[in-house]
Amino acid sequence: MRISIKIKFSIFLAALLLLTVFVLSLLVLEGIKQNQQAEVEQYLAQQATTANVYFIQTLMAESNKVPQTFLASKGKEFAGQLELISGQSVVLYDQQGTVMNKDRSPAISDSMKKTLAFALNNKTAYLTAKDSLFYMTPLRTGNEQVGVVQFNYSLSKNLAFYNQIKQMFIYIGTGVFLLSFILAYFYFNAFASGIIRLNQSVGRIREGHFKTETLSRKDEIGELSKGIREMSEQMMRTMRDKDQEREKLTLAVHKLSLLDQQQKQFIGNVTHEFKTPLTSIKAYIDLLDMYPDDEKLLETAKINIQSETQRLYEMVEKVLQLASLEKYDFEFNKEKIDVQPAIQSVLNSLKGKMDKFGIQLETDLTEAYVEADKDILTIVLVNLMDNAIKYNKAQGHIFVKNDVKNGLVTIEIADTGIGIPEEVVHKIFDPFYTVDRNRSRENGGAGLGLSLAKQYAETQGGSIALVSTDAAGTVFRISFPTYNPVETSA
Repeated sequence: MRISIKIKFSIFLAALLLLTVFVLSLLVLEGIKQNQQAEVEQYLAQQATTANVYFIQTLMAESNKVPQTFLASKGKEFAGQLELISGQSVVLYDQQGTVMNKDRSPAISDSMKKTLAFALNNKTAYLTAKDSLFYMTPLRTGNEQVGVVQFNYSLSKNLAFYNQIKQMFIYIGTGVFLLSFILAYFYFNAFASGIIRLNQSVGRIREGHFKTETLSRKDEIGELSKGIREMSEQMMRTMRDKDQEREKLTLAVHKLSLLDQQQKQFIGNVTHEFKTPLTSIKAYIDLLDMYPDDEKLLETAKINIQSETQRLYEMVEKVLQLASLEKYDFEFNKEKIDVQPAIQSVLNSLKGKMDKFGIQLETDLTEAYVEADKDILTIVLVNLMDNAIKYNKAQGHIFVKNDVKNGLVTIEIADTGIGIPEEVVHKIFDPFYTVDRNRSRENGGAGLGLSLAKQYAETQGGSIALVSTDAAGTVFRISFPTYNPVETSA
């Protein structure tokens, strides 16, 4: 069914004006209600503060300063004084919920009981019933709650003011709507009439009557409608093409800047990570030079040197792949990993280095699973363990344990090393920063270990934190979310 554009304009205009008046009225009335509520809450909060201050002052003036005894003997008198000070009706409860300023405890509703129970738990609560607000606040001495003070606040004035404003909005809104609708109707009616006449001209052309009347409008709707549409479409295409070119240029500049940063970081990362397996291999070679006849050491060294050589080979493969792809970030292959054997594997690879320095290892490992890249997890563990060895004392100890708590798998590595001075704790995760430069030069450290470990842990959704440090040693904690197959499949 065809509906005239004048009717559509009229319906739309009426709906728009009604919506505007309704939304404006609703927002203003809601603002008034919230403002009233805020004022009441602020006022009653001040009364609650006054009640607590007055209670402490009154209690201090008594010879017997036991709050419970004071409430039992003089609660009624104290409540009366609060009523005089606040100008509100006051009900005083002890910590068992017994009314202290009434001869008989009045019957209260279930809602009031729930509100009172909330207040007895050292929290402020209030309940609105009809035109009254019951505000309950803890009565404290220091940090100890001894009772509850209830202020009975009348909302009748607030409700009367709100209803008065509401009635005013109804009358004013109706008047504004009618006046605006009449004025807007005559204004938009001129546009509607011009469009109707244009449509009639098009209909006559469709029927073969090419002679049309000229509209007596200075805006030249009939002449410019098609031209403006075509012009606007052309302008939109031009602007869209320009925006696309600008976005491409901005993206290219950003990629170049990011590539430069990644390249610099990549060089430092690769240098450090290549050195870690080489350090382990060198440690075993040094031990073999010291104990060439130790068959057990020879067997252990062969296994671990082979493992570290394989790891070094895989790292070289990754570097070659990254170079061919012109990118400087490792691809992650996340999988379900049991951290217990992963930790044990890292400890075995570093056993030669620990034996070299006479360091004793103690572990407390349990079965726990995370979802992470195995190589990344190994890098994080190796970097922290390597630091625990390098910065340990001769004949020192290293303690490694893991646990599952609050959805996190935590790994703690503690050493009996030199510790970290308090004034530089905030710098330890900065690239190239070392606490003991002399020891770093002696052991070949470049200050990238903790920085890389933190960076890699965060790429897997984990974190590294310094738990404690002093002259007796340092404790680091690694945290990863526990493996969740439901989230993984989603």
